[in-house]
Amino acid sequence: MYETNYHRPSTVEEAVALLSANPDAKPLAGGQTLIPTMKQRLAAPSDLVDLRHIEALRGIKLEGRRIIIGAATTHAEVAGSEALQSACPGLASLAAHIGDPHVRHMGTLGGSVANNDPAADYPSAMLALDATIHTSTRDIKADDYFTGLFETALDEGEIIVAVSFEAPEKAAYAKFANPASLYAMAGVFVARHGAGVRVAVTGAGSDGVFRQGDMEAALSANWSPAALDSVTVSADDLMDDLHASAAYRASLIKTMAKRAVAAA
Repeated sequence: MYETNYHRPSTVEEAVALLSANPDAKPLAGGQTLIPTMKQRLAAPSDLVDLRHIEALRGIKLEGRRIIIGAATTHAEVAGSEALQSACPGLASLAAHIGDPHVRHMGTLGGSVANNDPAADYPSAMLALDATIHTSTRDIKADDYFTGLFETALDEGEIIVAVSFEAPEKAAYAKFANPASLYAMAGVFVARHGAGVRVAVTGAGSDGVFRQGDMEAALSANWSPAALDSVTVSADDLMDDLHASAAYRASLIKTMAKRAVAAA
């Protein structure tokens, strides 16, 4: 790796100040993407600002039906939370199937959402749950937050501090994982709210995570796997690579959506 300066702030304000003072600095959450990228010499930040030891960024809270999860909360903590297993078991199950135990104990929800990898699991949950992304400066609705492959609405020096959402009536996630990486080749998170149904797809879109409107309409009228029989998933704008063709991913989206509704 290239030489870099390591910082371990204890507050959000200190972290923001360090990032603002060093234009080439990068925040370090779980490091599951950034560290391998640095090892391959594809990134060379001048400074690493470690967010894992900021107590204000950790933890899971329930305020009535409102769920608040700190950005530095690990996948293992999300998966093991009794509160989430009760209020939103779909999200706990999603976290339990991310990567391997090492990844789950190091990777964080905030790091995944900030990176917005097109095959990551959490972005679909944030969209389907109509979550709000709370940052060091503002609140951003998930619909406005994810802007493209590895792209988000975050500004330079802005960090995620938490995400929040109302506990859904029903929700679940199903994915077809690449057998080597365990990344989603197609993952679908479905959530039924009082205002309707939201369906979000990850791992398949050529522009990253997206909502599937036809499925939302079908499930709003009839919450059952059979409701999706009449939905045609277009292969347009889906990824086509060595792992799967666009047509195959279109088929996977429908299958995973049915499995998610059945699980919910």
